[in-house]
Amino acid sequence: MTEPTAESRFTTTAIPPSTRDGHRVELPPTPSKHRSLHLPITLNVLLMALNITLMVCWIVLLAQAGSWSALTIGTVVFALMLIGLIVYLVITVKEVRLNRRQSNFVDAVTHELKSPIASLRLYLETLRMREVGEEQRAEFYQVMGDELTRLDTLINHLLEVGRLDAIGGNTATEEIPLEEVLHRSAQAACTLHQCNIEEVFQFDIDPVVIQARAVVLDMIFGNLLDNAVKYAGSPPRVSVRARMWQAGRTMVEICDNGEGVPKELHKKIFQIFYRGGNELERKQKGTGLGLYIARTLVHLLRGRISVSKPVDGRGSIFAVELPAQRKV
Repeated sequence: MTEPTAESRFTTTAIPPSTRDGHRVELPPTPSKHRSLHLPITLNVLLMALNITLMVCWIVLLAQAGSWSALTIGTVVFALMLIGLIVYLVITVKEVRLNRRQSNFVDAVTHELKSPIASLRLYLETLRMREVGEEQRAEFYQVMGDELTRLDTLINHLLEVGRLDAIGGNTATEEIPLEEVLHRSAQAACTLHQCNIEEVFQFDIDPVVIQARAVVLDMIFGNLLDNAVKYAGSPPRVSVRARMWQAGRTMVEICDNGEGVPKELHKKIFQIFYRGGNELERKQKGTGLGLYIARTLVHLLRGRISVSKPVDGRGSIFAVELPAQRKV
């Protein structure tokens, strides 16, 4: 039997070739409706304006009449109503923004689940319907394994969010060499993004040990290094530097060559579900959980995490400060 070409293999399924990126099927995210902020803001502004107008009229009328007791009571009541409207507006804006982040999160998770499943179905149907050579079969198996790893990582992230306190609060800790954790996490990121660790990463790490659980450190630096590769430039370049910052503390700096995080988002990116931009326009996949997980676990280890811009203004520097000891 004549071996099918790449194009004939891919056209044997119902998935159109235009939806594929190389060997991976990427489905467009499902659009969702977002609640608008215009209505609550407009309504609250009108009510506050009405409240202030009535309060001014009340003050003028009673001041002219000399009813000072009624004037005092009425002014306090109107002031409390105004404060209540302001508080309600703030709560409403926060709720709408949280709903938007949750909606984007659902869109992202749906996309992240559908894409590897569609890719796995594509290759399974190709293997079932066509005779392929050993080299192509091995390539298919490799891609299928990568997609399963991608699914496993996503599911682990979803599970980890619900048990962060239990993971970080467990007292069964051990001395973990920081260099091993960073190299292991870098290798996992390169495997996921199909790149070579020697070409992407540069390491400059002091011999340091951290008293923690290995799974906690893997989750922290796994998410940070995965983000560094994901949002790096083309070709991606990431430098990892770890130094004893002061007595009993180490500072790990992860710097990439991407576009960087705008200054106004430096705090927002660590919020749960937060991802900049619109889910329909976003180029990079993700769920908005990685940095939230990293920040939560760093705080549980009595550390700090922050993001800044390099001196040359290109890329981002994620800095993690943790309790540590110099390796003997």
